[in-house]
Amino acid sequence: MALQSRRNFIARQGALAACAALTPALLRAQPVWPTKPVHLIATFAPGGVIDSTSRLIGEYLAPLLGQPVIVENRPGSAGNIGAAYVAKSEPDGQTMVVVLEGTIVINPHVYASMPLDPLKDLVPAGKIGNSTIVFVANPALGVKTLQEAVALSRKTPGGLAYGTAGAMTITHIAAELMTQQTGANFLHVPYKGGGPAVADVLAGHVPLAFVSATSVEQHIRAGRLIALGVPSGKRSATLPDVPTFIESGLAGFEVMSWAGIFAPAGTPAAVLGKFNAALNTVLAKPEVVSKLATAGIAATPISLAQFTADIQRELAWYGPLLKKAGIKASDS
Repeated sequence: MALQSRRNFIARQGALAACAALTPALLRAQPVWPTKPVHLIATFAPGGVIDSTSRLIGEYLAPLLGQPVIVENRPGSAGNIGAAYVAKSEPDGQTMVVVLEGTIVINPHVYASMPLDPLKDLVPAGKIGNSTIVFVANPALGVKTLQEAVALSRKTPGGLAYGTAGAMTITHIAAELMTQQTGANFLHVPYKGGGPAVADVLAGHVPLAFVSATSVEQHIRAGRLIALGVPSGKRSATLPDVPTFIESGLAGFEVMSWAGIFAPAGTPAAVLGKFNAALNTVLAKPEVVSKLATAGIAATPISLAQFTADIQRELAWYGPLLKKAGIKASDS
């Protein structure tokens, strides 16, 4: 028996040694993500903020991931088209989508039918950053505060016109919610982008506009436009003298634009974790922070847990407000 036990012990030790020798080879044989180029789907047309941001992030991600990052534009339906495309992609981390907040937390409330459920069909992969928007007036209008603009609108037959980057954009949503809360009489004039809206308020063709703070910062400082307020929870770092809507009497009013990256539901947690870590490393680089700031985005590296919690909070916050305001979008 002793001899047999000794033989069994030697056999077991030999098997363990063989396994130990094979383990490094087996580990090396496992696929390491990413194994091929990563595709970032930009949900808006070339030349816009999402397009330029996607290309900037992709450029800096590629060396960290060890694979090229290819940006592909799939615009339309306020981001729904590109998001739906990614939602139906293989959940292997090779295809992700870059969106503005509206696609995730607003569209589900305003579209009668959606090609995807953002919370079920997509998972957060990382937040890129926040973008402040601002309500501005042409000086010729003669108002200097939000309250004065609201009061004037109530006296204006047909409503006081304001421009935005387009219907169902965050600027439009913010204005509609503000109108609902104040009882103002404003008239929405949608443009095909923030640039034309800024140009027309500068020229006096429309008296007011809701636009990104970066696009009008220089005009505000030069006195060509009057900043009436920002709808974010706290004052903008670039426009510290401009009061928030909360400070102007709109209790609890907080609307912030942001850009983020999402992957198909079912993407392995390890892949999401690696991507998020790489993204946050990119967002910590001074040159990236500077370039994003030029595009009006404040780099905001956060954990996936925090990003997920923020999304769920915003989705719940927008729902009843948009329903009460009666804001709906066409499905085109």
